[in-house]
Amino acid sequence: MSFLETILGEILHVFKQEGIEANSEEELVRRLDIRQTTYKELFKDKSDMVRQVILHDMREQEKRDKQMLQHAANPVEEIFLVLQQSIGELKELNPAFIIDLQQHYPGVWGLVMEHLHTYNYHLDLDIINRGILQGYFRKDINLQLVIKIIMEQFNMLINPSIFPPERYELSEVFRSMYLYYVRGLCTEQGSKLAEEYFSRSNI
Repeated sequence: MSFLETILGEILHVFKQEGIEANSEEELVRRLDIRQTTYKELFKDKSDMVRQVILHDMREQEKRDKQMLQHAANPVEEIFLVLQQSIGELKELNPAFIIDLQQHYPGVWGLVMEHLHTYNYHLDLDIINRGILQGYFRKDINLQLVIKIIMEQFNMLINPSIFPPERYELSEVFRSMYLYYVRGLCTEQGSKLAEEYFSRSNI
């Protein structure tokens, strides 16, 4: 891991724990224990820093997904692994992180949504399509529509006017949205596996 990647990872941790706007650039420099000149060499300004941090997070997510999913026995397990990881991440996430991105860094938020509708879209599409072909998910579903619904459910999840973070735990909303929806896609064969994964996991 390079020096820049280490710094980006440390900033990302702070952002997810406290929100983006909780610390000024000067406070972040002090917490990172780096020189101001070093910071200026790495980032043009805070907007550039936020952009680099989010792009780093996307790359790391893709690496984690690849490592995690290569050990799954079937598409049902893949879906449950993705759900389990997402719920775990949301439990640790300060809602201010998402709100700050939406309100203060709309350009970077646009990158997040683009990643969702390209990378995550194709990831879900591939898993569910293989699940249909292997008999775990129902053949009579409209695959494109199913993925569209999954994407729109996530848009609802991150809309603070629909699910205000002071009233709702994002991880619980995510769980309620996706777990039961995915179980409804399963065939009898898939349902047995889903029940098995559901009962032995802590999601």
